[in-house]
Amino acid sequence: MSPVSTPAPRPRPPRLGVHVAGDGIDVAVLAPHATAVELCLFDAAGTPRSEHRIALPRPRHGVYSAHIPGIAAGQRYGLRADGPWEPAYGLRYNPHKLLVDPYARGLVGTLGYGPATYGHVVDTQLRGDAFGAMDTRDSAGHVPHAVVVDTAALPGPDPTQNRPWTPWSATVIYEAHVRGLTKLAGFLPAPLRGTYAGLAHPAVIDHLLRLGITAVELLPVHTFTSEPHLITKGLTNYWGYSTLGFFAPHAAYATAAARAAGPAAVLAELRATVHALHAAGLEVLLDVVYNHTAEGGVDGQHLSWRGLDNAIYYAHDGNVPATYADVTGTGNTLDFRRTEVVRMTLDSLRYWADVVGVDGFRFDLAVTLGRTVGGFSADHPVLVRATTDPSLHVLKLIAEPWDVGPGGWRTGQFALPFAEWNDRFRNAVRSFWLADPGRAAHGLPGHRMRDLATRLAGSVDLFGQGSPPLIRGPQASVNFVTAHDGFTLADLVAYDHKHNAANGEQNRDGSDDNRSWNHGVEGPVRSDSPGADLMPLRRRSIRNLFATLVLAAGTPMITAGDELGRTQQGNNNAYCQDSELSWVRWDRSPWRSDLLATCAYLLTLRREHPAMRTEVFYTGLPVAEGQRPDLGWYDRSGDAFDHGRWHDPSIRTFQMVRAAPPPAHDVVMVVVNGALDAEEVRLIASDSAPWLLVWDSVWEHPEDQREAAIGGALHLPGGTTITMEPLSMRVYVTR
Repeated sequence: MSPVSTPAPRPRPPRLGVHVAGDGIDVAVLAPHATAVELCLFDAAGTPRSEHRIALPRPRHGVYSAHIPGIAAGQRYGLRADGPWEPAYGLRYNPHKLLVDPYARGLVGTLGYGPATYGHVVDTQLRGDAFGAMDTRDSAGHVPHAVVVDTAALPGPDPTQNRPWTPWSATVIYEAHVRGLTKLAGFLPAPLRGTYAGLAHPAVIDHLLRLGITAVELLPVHTFTSEPHLITKGLTNYWGYSTLGFFAPHAAYATAAARAAGPAAVLAELRATVHALHAAGLEVLLDVVYNHTAEGGVDGQHLSWRGLDNAIYYAHDGNVPATYADVTGTGNTLDFRRTEVVRMTLDSLRYWADVVGVDGFRFDLAVTLGRTVGGFSADHPVLVRATTDPSLHVLKLIAEPWDVGPGGWRTGQFALPFAEWNDRFRNAVRSFWLADPGRAAHGLPGHRMRDLATRLAGSVDLFGQGSPPLIRGPQASVNFVTAHDGFTLADLVAYDHKHNAANGEQNRDGSDDNRSWNHGVEGPVRSDSPGADLMPLRRRSIRNLFATLVLAAGTPMITAGDELGRTQQGNNNAYCQDSELSWVRWDRSPWRSDLLATCAYLLTLRREHPAMRTEVFYTGLPVAEGQRPDLGWYDRSGDAFDHGRWHDPSIRTFQMVRAAPPPAHDVVMVVVNGALDAEEVRLIASDSAPWLLVWDSVWEHPEDQREAAIGGALHLPGGTTITMEPLSMRVYVTR
């Protein structure tokens, strides 16, 4: 006897999605403008001819819900929604299209890209009138199927029970791609490379711990698809910013064994990975993309939200015909003026927190989530709820504080406890160490150092707002020099211009504001070529950039592979490059081994010296009676900066001194020479002990400190005059 639907038990409101319940499943689908919704069941192979449709009862408050007995975990299913086909007015119901449940916990199968996946009629070139006739071809064999997953019966330990709870003041973030991090890791068993399980392998964990990482921020692991235009070019969406399921892990990142066992095994593998990272003291943050979906613009594919309620889920511009208000640059924007969209987002966040056990989220284009009728609001319900929800407010919440809509740049304007990506830090560091010297080499002026100084001190101009003022602290600034989007650290010092021809867009894609410097020769340089003498300076520039990131007040974020000298051959928009161009290389030449040692050493210095990790903004006042200020700025003569010096663009050499309050009694001095010539610097007065040189960016390897010790240059009293090499920095400490 075929299963039939019965009204869901009352009075409990239905949970959206499909959930195992008693002798069957509870089903609830939000589709307020639909006239009918069907649950479509498939056999284990997912063959379209096996489809069995069950009509759901009349909706209550726009939700079609029922209890269906006889259905167990592992069942394949999809949805169909009927209603008006009036695309000019935003209604796009097409019962011929099988729809993915937005709340599905697991998906199987791949997405096709033929005409059958479109709600409107298109030709074989996917061209058609988005406001024209409904397409009547059935899509059941061309879209992924959802699978019922019983999350209460998942095997393995609970990753919510062993969270490291690393404080912000000790946090060092490592932005990584699940597949790209280990795909070339020859030291891993082949079945683990490029997988969730590979991320949790002891050798990978050991690398992260030796480097000094405390939190791994994963590029999207929500189920995603590739855009049709990429498929046409033979490319794929590598980064994953094209979500098809906000609750389902991306199955392609699981091992072959887990994929063969089904979505529950994929989810279990991810949970086991999170638990293993926790056990090693590593937090797991997810890059989440709630601002748009994989369905594209109004002329895009008909896969899920568009077919269930296009008018509810997507923001429209209010015109006729009904087109989307696109502030994400992807063709569509989820409408966070709608309580239904807010609910879906929060339900998803709670699921990943409570079931998968992740420790926080980085919100892609977070300004979109805070948009109201009047524009962006830091008090938007979804942002307020994320910071007050019992499952979420204790986690790390990080905003990418911009989108591409009007008034979209909002760095520093999110509320506590949000942290934010600080693009001003990226720009200032690149300008000082790369763009300005590149211009100076051609006799052109550069920027004043005050912007770099502001970023080194924690960007109080951006993050000092709040009630009371200064309450957020410098940890709210997630400092970065590179990210997945843009040049790698090695490419910043080797390319003046982007080289994105492989993306198939005639090099038009990607940013033109790179603030990079090739040091005189574009691209790689052979060791036996005339330009080989540039390589030491390039390597020094990499060390300067990394050290500035690590030594600055705030929360540092490192891009995976930068510590190994990873290159993308000048591609600054490798979103569609799932190849060795984007994957991390683990084989190391001598200079890459030196770089790794340097990066680990600098992070060790940061960890060991409280003066490098202030939890509050600097005041310039003594840390205790009779002691030095918490922050001081001095020129190369050892004189304190006055107003005129801050505005003098010729000043490229300075000393920054930071002191930690008792009981640490820790003082750190960073001496910077950003000029193209060597400069004499008179060290400022030290305390009772002399200054101890602990690092110099001239050193290719931290062990070069031994040679400096032999020369007697490590312990220096205040007032000593030193020679700073061009484009270099040093770190001195005293206790």
